[in-house]
Amino acid sequence: MSSITRTELDRSLTAGRIQPLYLLVGCEGYLRDVAAQRITDATLAGTLLREFNESTFSLSTDHPVSAVAAAEQLPMMSERRVVRIRDFGKLREADEGPLISYLARPVDSTVVIFVAEDLDKRKKLTKALLSSCTVVEFAAVKDSEARSWAKGRLRELKITADDRVLSDIVQLVGCSLQTLNSELEKLAAAAVDTGRITSNHVDELIGRSRELSNFDLGDQLVAGDRARALETLHRLLDDDVAPVMLLGLIASNYHRLALAKEFHQRGNRDEVNRLIYGPPAKRDAFMRTLQRSDAKKIARGIQLIAAADLAIKTSQGGGGTKGARLQLEILVCELAA
Repeated sequence: MSSITRTELDRSLTAGRIQPLYLLVGCEGYLRDVAAQRITDATLAGTLLREFNESTFSLSTDHPVSAVAAAEQLPMMSERRVVRIRDFGKLREADEGPLISYLARPVDSTVVIFVAEDLDKRKKLTKALLSSCTVVEFAAVKDSEARSWAKGRLRELKITADDRVLSDIVQLVGCSLQTLNSELEKLAAAAVDTGRITSNHVDELIGRSRELSNFDLGDQLVAGDRARALETLHRLLDDDVAPVMLLGLIASNYHRLALAKEFHQRGNRDEVNRLIYGPPAKRDAFMRTLQRSDAKKIARGIQLIAAADLAIKTSQGGGGTKGARLQLEILVCELAA
């Protein structure tokens, strides 16, 4: 059918223009899940027996036939019902048939929401989804969007923080809104007495708990400390930091290193300082990394990061989180060589 933006989706739902088939795809899981909930809420607004008209299927454990059977059911005391379908990307081609058939003839009284982190565009099911569904993409957000979202989330929590503190939080946590939301709620709870998050809160609750985040990992990579860099990577992955967010953190660090190296060689200390985020300990770590780094090695690192980004987007070595994790491990080994 068509691709629309997140803003266009919100407008269409507000206007009551609800489509029978949606495909929500992208690595930004928090916004993706929020969109799925908004579609569900708009579809079932005013429904008294909501629990009888809302179903979710994971096709890693549920059979596609079960999901299609639910979609073909008539709603109970409601105009429509909602069926959410996840984890369909690993289906064998032989098992895709029921879903492809349904996409060709969807039931008018059912809204089906397909949710995926990424898609294998070689598969028949993917082609059918892209041609039949209203597609909304949820790409990784950038630093500026993450800061803006964080500011809005803090307003909801009735807590404030100045722009520099917000920048520190995003730099330390990354741009995964799910992880960022969790950390903001933790910081808001710590600042409930004063109503304001300070750099001390950030250092104590995020800096110390994550310890390394962006700066130390970059330091280890430039220093060629492969063992510690892999240990750091695995700890961050185990802390539920999304692989694509970690790749963004590594890329951001290398780009800032490249700029800082150029300014440092020109003797422009003020410009170097503007590129350094975080509490004093993290800034010192960045300066140590900068002094140890070599311009050619930084340039090579940026090339390797770009290659890893392409490999993840094209599902080389396998799609999904596992494939992305493998590409990150390979990248860290290459950067720390």
